[in-house]
Amino acid sequence: MLLVFWFLGGFNWLDHAIRSLGFGPIRTGLLYIGALALGGSILSFPFSLYSTFVIEERFGFNRTKLQTFLLDRLKVLLLALALGGPLLGFILWFFGETGNMAWVYSCVFTTIFMLIVQFIAPRWLAPIFNKFTPLPDGELKQAISDYADSVHFRFRDIFVMDASKRSSKANAFFAGFGRNKRIALFDTLVEQQTVPEVLAVLAHEIGHYQKKHVQIMLAVTIAQTGVLFYLLSIFLKSSGLFEAFYMDQPSIYGGLVFFGMLYEPISFLLSIVFHALSRRHEYQADRFAVYTLGEGENLISGLKKLSIENLANLTPHPLYVFLNYTHPPLLQRIEAIRAQRGHV
Repeated sequence: MLLVFWFLGGFNWLDHAIRSLGFGPIRTGLLYIGALALGGSILSFPFSLYSTFVIEERFGFNRTKLQTFLLDRLKVLLLALALGGPLLGFILWFFGETGNMAWVYSCVFTTIFMLIVQFIAPRWLAPIFNKFTPLPDGELKQAISDYADSVHFRFRDIFVMDASKRSSKANAFFAGFGRNKRIALFDTLVEQQTVPEVLAVLAHEIGHYQKKHVQIMLAVTIAQTGVLFYLLSIFLKSSGLFEAFYMDQPSIYGGLVFFGMLYEPISFLLSIVFHALSRRHEYQADRFAVYTLGEGENLISGLKKLSIENLANLTPHPLYVFLNYTHPPLLQRIEAIRAQRGHV
């Protein structure tokens, strides 16, 4: 569909149609990119339905009702308008008004925006999609609190998230920075695993924070953002970029769209490096959990249950792992945990 739209001159036709409305460059750019994004969402909608209500249903994962599915899409659209719209508007303004320093201003503004979203997401954005209930007093809460104290991990709250209303898959995570950190347990995780197993899985997640993995990945993302905006500033000056997409008039918003398409192969190659770094972080977080808990069997049994419930592939092809996996395969993680266990 993209190729048909491209080679029939669809990008140029849409540009003329929106320019005819007579808005300024920023509003025109927002409408242009918004129209393309809406078109892509409409085309992908049937595939999302099929993925959720046919494939996920076939393997026993899906618990999503059609109403929840549609409301999720509506919420994502509204958030994209409320958050993505202003961000995109400022980027268009920077590149239109600040000359050669536009890529620097755009990088700084986008970085600040990402940090703000990371800070507000646990308290304001996540509850838009899920219900977070404080973990009641009991054995699990006390075990988590005692462990967090032992590794000097301070957090504000422990919540149980109603993940079961969408899927049977289980997980745990923490979000936020500084004193705003929150621990969230999927209700499916609490149901499927014992207290020591949940604690081991959570210890792994805390290991990511204690090993500075969050900060490292954030720094890598910021660096990649800076490179992306710098390359964009170069490509916007190329008439060949617009000729390739049959555009009569060059524009910042058009260049942003076309550069994004050209950047995709570079993004794929960079993702291989990021995935390798992520897999290394997973091993480090496993080692942290084993070392701080003094044993690894509960982490192994917890990971096994997660793999069973999620129908994970135990023997993926090494090339596929190299290209796509952010986590090492389960068998390799178990081997690494058992190799460390003798040194605890």
